[in-house]
Amino acid sequence: MPESPFAIPSGNKPPFKSPFQSKGKQAVAISVGVVLLLLSSCVVVTQSSTVEPGNVGVKIRTLGASAGVDPEPLPARWYLRGIGERIIQYPVIQRTYGYTREADERGNENEEIAFSDNTGLPMTADISVTLQVNPASAPNLYQTYRLSFDQLLDGPIRNDVRSAVAAEAEKVGVETLYSGGRQMVIQKAYARVAGKWARHGVNISQLDWIGSIRYPQAIIQQMQAKTQLEQEALAAKALEAKETALANAAIAKARGEAESIRIKGEALRANPQVLQQLAIEKWNGEMPKVTSGGTPFVKID
Repeated sequence: MPESPFAIPSGNKPPFKSPFQSKGKQAVAISVGVVLLLLSSCVVVTQSSTVEPGNVGVKIRTLGASAGVDPEPLPARWYLRGIGERIIQYPVIQRTYGYTREADERGNENEEIAFSDNTGLPMTADISVTLQVNPASAPNLYQTYRLSFDQLLDGPIRNDVRSAVAAEAEKVGVETLYSGGRQMVIQKAYARVAGKWARHGVNISQLDWIGSIRYPQAIIQQMQAKTQLEQEALAAKALEAKETALANAAIAKARGEAESIRIKGEALRANPQVLQQLAIEKWNGEMPKVTSGGTPFVKID
């Protein structure tokens, strides 16, 4: 049977495509795109850091020819990190930290400072330190110690505070510390610590005791007994001074009275008519009932 001139040759027939097949390929392509977008977003999120306000960032590279600590500090903002890069943050605002026996915001560890006096008597105390990092010095600070700021506080800085306090406390006795000499000790320790850390760009503006020094109980009782004795001695001395003053006042009064009598006596001896006049003024007008035969004591001229 002859073929129709309008018939399509069997070898040139295009393949039949279902509309469902086209939509399926489009869905696959969209899904792949979404997955790639999500993966790229995850990479961006995991490879970014934010330097918080009040801090400065230090970038550390672990790969490539420029591996090491970037000498330029990073100001507070959002940063995209490359592969093998991380950012350490250092606070650059002034802060105060305490090395205490009790738990604080940095943990539950006992961080009290231990030291002794010139006889080796052990004691402990809580101490606070106020400090601030120079932003420009942060990269060099990390380059030197390879520690975060909290690690610096818990390690090198605390060790220097303890060493400085111990070095100054061992120059004096416990009585000096107990009676007010502890301020001299902490100020000298502060000079030691501040001088060292200033070279690293850390400004330590204050070092001070938190509360009282914790002495051994036997020393506290001894110091309290001594204080009581001193107070009693002062009270006795004050009482003695008071009694002496009263005695001196009585002596002065007696001397005054004696001197007054002497002056009156001399005046009467020099003027006997005064004595006669005094007797007349006191006489009630009656003569004595009993006399020895002499003249009355009142003589009227």
